[in-house]
Amino acid sequence: MTFSPISALSPLDGRYASKLDALRPLMSEQGYMHRRVQVELAWFTALSDAGFTEFKPLSPGARSYLTGLVKNFSEADALAIKEIEKTTNHDVKAVEYWIKSKFKDRPELEAVAEFVHFACTSEDINNTSHALQLKGARAQVMLPALDGLIDKLRSMAHQFAEVPMLSRTHGQTASPTTVGKELANVVMRLRGCREKIAAVKLMGKMNGAVGNFNAHLSAWPEFDWEAFAQRVIETPEFGEVPGATAWGLGLTFQPYSIQIEPHDYMAELFDAVARSNTILIDLSRDIWGYVSLGYFKQRLKAGEIGSSTMPHKVNPIDFENAEGNLGLANAVLKHMSEKLPISRWQRDLTDSTVLRNMGVGMGYSALAYASLLIGLNKLELNEEALAADLDAAWEVLAEPIQTVMRRYGVQGAYEKLKEVTRGKNVTAADLHGLIAELDIPQADKDRLLAMTPGSYVGKAAELARRV
Repeated sequence: MTFSPISALSPLDGRYASKLDALRPLMSEQGYMHRRVQVELAWFTALSDAGFTEFKPLSPGARSYLTGLVKNFSEADALAIKEIEKTTNHDVKAVEYWIKSKFKDRPELEAVAEFVHFACTSEDINNTSHALQLKGARAQVMLPALDGLIDKLRSMAHQFAEVPMLSRTHGQTASPTTVGKELANVVMRLRGCREKIAAVKLMGKMNGAVGNFNAHLSAWPEFDWEAFAQRVIETPEFGEVPGATAWGLGLTFQPYSIQIEPHDYMAELFDAVARSNTILIDLSRDIWGYVSLGYFKQRLKAGEIGSSTMPHKVNPIDFENAEGNLGLANAVLKHMSEKLPISRWQRDLTDSTVLRNMGVGMGYSALAYASLLIGLNKLELNEEALAADLDAAWEVLAEPIQTVMRRYGVQGAYEKLKEVTRGKNVTAADLHGLIAELDIPQADKDRLLAMTPGSYVGKAAELARRV
């Protein structure tokens, strides 16, 4: 079978492939290879500047050439590495051999080719490459997508700040709120998660086979390899400082490790993304429910069909798709956060195959964010339905009436309102009759008599506008 989107095993590369074009160059195997080449050449270039007699500083021309290998890395380059891997059966060694092949007919580079991958274990290259992948995905895809949702929800919170809505605690009528305030709640929750995602320090280690610089010190015992590794890892990444002749990885140095970087930061990052996804599952289900109640209508799109047999249907499919994909994302992200920090003794390979699914967790998340934004942009508020529900729920005013009664020491306030309202169809007349008989100041009676379910919203509008 010829591979194409329709024959892809994963819907991320099949049905939904076009929606993930921004993530694919970063989190695919080609993206992984690209970062490996970047790491190897950052280390190689830094070694040339370390002051070793055996490896003089590279010329500007050589540096420019190496920069081009990273900048212009292509699918053809990735396929060439895969071809080498057929022989080596080792993906990092294939990258090393590919880089050395690019030194052919360049005497300056050929003479120092053995400094490619010098003193490195494969995990020195892999862990930093993974961190660079996550760095790119976070900055270029995940945070912008979350920001788009936050901006949309904030705009809706302001737009609908004063539109009253019946609350439904436990699925039952409850004290009114406003549409904008409920959306503002989500904005604040997402902002907190977004800050945590952005704040996670992406770690990297380059300390050899078991984390002790064993091989490094065997070659140059007096050299401060730890400081050197830290400098490579924390110097700004290729392209971050225009015109720089030396470049590193722009990560945070991890000084203690076994053969692998411990992956604790990955667990922190994946858990933070999963928490934001859980909030968005909550939102998706709530919007789904509000569409079901008629609080929101959905703009029609020409040619779309909601049901193969029921022509009238306009289903909330964007929120359903988002909920499903967020669940898939969290299943992967939570497995990775639980599994990756665990390694038998100094190293086992169970993390390697799991890490290849980082793009799956991120991909389902990004897909869900896009679906949610589409769904939110389709929504139209049905203020008539909201008003009708409020007008049929005068019982919610039992709360303010009994609270004012308590203020003035009316005995059994709660119990009296419970007797009048619990499990009954309450009308405005029922409540007004009760209010008229209360022994409270007339000004408070008048205020209660003027109150409606739609006006009993407290500071909801203010809170929504403030977000």
